[in-house]
Amino acid sequence: MSCVSFAKLTTLSPHWIAHNSFSPRRHGSSPLSATRRVSLPIRASSYSDELVQTAKTIASPGRGILAIDESNATCGKRLASIGLDNTEVNRQAYRQLLLTTPGLGEYISGSILFEETLYQSTTDGKKFVDCLREQKIVPGIKVDKGLVPLPGSNNESWCQGLDGLASRSAEYYKQGARFAKWRTVVSIPCGPSALAVKEAAWGLARYAAISQDNGLVPIVEPEILLDGDHPIERTLEVAEKVWSEVFFYLAQNNVLFEGILLKPSMVTPGAEHKEKASPETIAKHTLTMLRRRVPPAVPGIMFLSGGQSEVEATLNLNAMNQSPNPWHVSFSYARALQNSVLKTWQGRPENVEAAQKSLLVRAKANSLAQLGRYSAEGENEEARKGMFVKGYTY
Repeated sequence: MSCVSFAKLTTLSPHWIAHNSFSPRRHGSSPLSATRRVSLPIRASSYSDELVQTAKTIASPGRGILAIDESNATCGKRLASIGLDNTEVNRQAYRQLLLTTPGLGEYISGSILFEETLYQSTTDGKKFVDCLREQKIVPGIKVDKGLVPLPGSNNESWCQGLDGLASRSAEYYKQGARFAKWRTVVSIPCGPSALAVKEAAWGLARYAAISQDNGLVPIVEPEILLDGDHPIERTLEVAEKVWSEVFFYLAQNNVLFEGILLKPSMVTPGAEHKEKASPETIAKHTLTMLRRRVPPAVPGIMFLSGGQSEVEATLNLNAMNQSPNPWHVSFSYARALQNSVLKTWQGRPENVEAAQKSLLVRAKANSLAQLGRYSAEGENEEARKGMFVKGYTY
C-alpha cells in the first residue's frame, strides 16, 4: 500500500489500528528492557466487513466452489477432447451449460470465472454474473497471468500478474466479482528450492493484500504438484514449509485472515509413488498439516483436486469431514466436477439437460462429502478414472 493510501485511510476512518506507539528509550536501558514499543498496524480496508461476509457465504455448510477459470487455451483442450473447435461461441456454450444448471446453488456457493466469462452473457442476453447471483452463487475471477520460468531456480516457475492488478481488480469488482484466485505452483521433484517457495509465498501475499484493498476475497493457492514418486511424508514436509512461508508473508502484508480463503493441495504421495494412500491416510496427513500451519481465523479451506479422479477427490474430502474442524473444509474443483459433464454433453444441444444433471450429481456428491456423509456406492467407472497429467498447465 502506498503512503498516500495510508494517509487517506487514517484521516477518513479508523481502518488502520495501532494498539501501541513509539516511546523514547530510557537512558542506559537495554533493548530488552526498553520502553520503546513497536506495533505494526492491523490492516483493514473499507471493504473489511464485506470481505468477511463474502468469505463466510462461500464457506457455507454443504457447499463449495465450481472452478471454471481455465484459460482459453486450456478450455480449448477440454473442448478438443469432445471434438469441438476452440472458438468463443463454443466456450460460451459450454460455460452457459454450467452456469445455468437449475438447482446448482444448493451445492455450489462460488464459481471462479476466466476474464472472458466474467464479461459474457447467455445466448438470451443475461449476464453470466446475474445467472450466478440468482442462485446465490458468488462470482469470482482468476487474476493471475500464468506461470513463467523462475531465473536462478532449479527449473521452477513463478506466477506473474502483480503489475496492474489493483486497477484490474477494481474493474472486476464493478463487473460483479467478489472474490479472486491466484494460482502458483511448487514442484517437489525440483527441490523445491528456497527461492521458489519464497517467491510463491511473497507473490500470493502481495496479491492477497491488493485484492482485499479492492473488495475481492483472495483465494490463496500455492499448489503443490502431484508430480513425483515421493512418499506422503515428503509431501507433508514440503506442505508445512510452504504454508509456513505463505502465512509469514500474509502477516507481513497485513492481510485480514478472516477475509481470505485457502485452496491447498491435499497431502498425498506423488502420483508415481509405488503405493497409493487410502482416503483416511490422506485425511490424517492433510489435517495434520492444516492444524500445524493454518490459523482458525481463516474461514474456509477449499481443496483443489489436482488430477485425482472424481471419486478420489470426493472420498478424500469426505474423510476429512468425519470429525469437526476449525475451518469449513470443502472443495474448489475444476476437472473433478467437469469431466463427466463434458463427456455427457459432447457439444450437442440435445445433451445439455443430461450434462447439467451430471454436474448436479457431482456437485451433490461433494456437498455430501463436505458434510461427511458421502458414499461411493453406485459411482460409475468413468468417475473413478484418474486425471493426472504430468507437468499439467492451465
